Amino acid sequence: MRSDLRDIETTGSTQKQVAARASRREFLLGSAGVLGSFVALSLSNAHLAFGDSAAGMVTVVRFSDAGERLQAVETLKIVKSDAEWRKQLTANEFDIARRADTEMAFTGKYWNVHDTGIYRCICCNNALFDSKTKFESGTGWPSFYAPIAKENVRELRDESFGMTRTAVACTECEAHLGHVFNDGPRPTGLRYCMNSASLRFVRKG
Repeated sequence: MRSDLRDIETTGSTQKQVAARASRREFLLGSAGVLGSFVALSLSNAHLAFGDSAAGMVTVVRFSDAGERLQAVETLKIVKSDAEWRKQLTANEFDIARRADTEMAFTGKYWNVHDTGIYRCICCNNALFDSKTKFESGTGWPSFYAPIAKENVRELRDESFGMTRTAVACTECEAHLGHVFNDGPRPTGLRYCMNSASLRFVRKG
């Protein structure tokens, strides 16, 4: 009788262990599925926010390499295929400017540059920022309190990676530049946190 009871207890314990393993397995598989969906959604959001859109006319302000404001012009937005952009850009520049990746802090070539000049788009040469508005933010990315002209950049809602941020793109070619935050210095109170890989610096003089 006692042997039968031990057999029943052992069988019951084994069944509980099997059920527990199954529950853990289901939990892990479910978690992996949720994580996979989250990553896929994040990448999808990034692509939707920063991918090339249909061609159209845009207005930008032209600047000389000396930073002199020339004139506002209406021009055809630059749209290229991924293959065309890959031929023009390095792998890192493509990932950041065309696929909304982000360079690691303190690794970009312009985060600690204090020379006088202007910053142009690495993709289309559109003037984006003047060194006069650059400041040391301590973040490890080149930071500016204002664009060289409001027409030359556009802001996009970025909901990738479970966050809601304001991304900044080049008006002329929609290259991803970085993000803008409300913790900058006067007079704007803004911090345009940019990726060096999306920029080309032209020194003045």
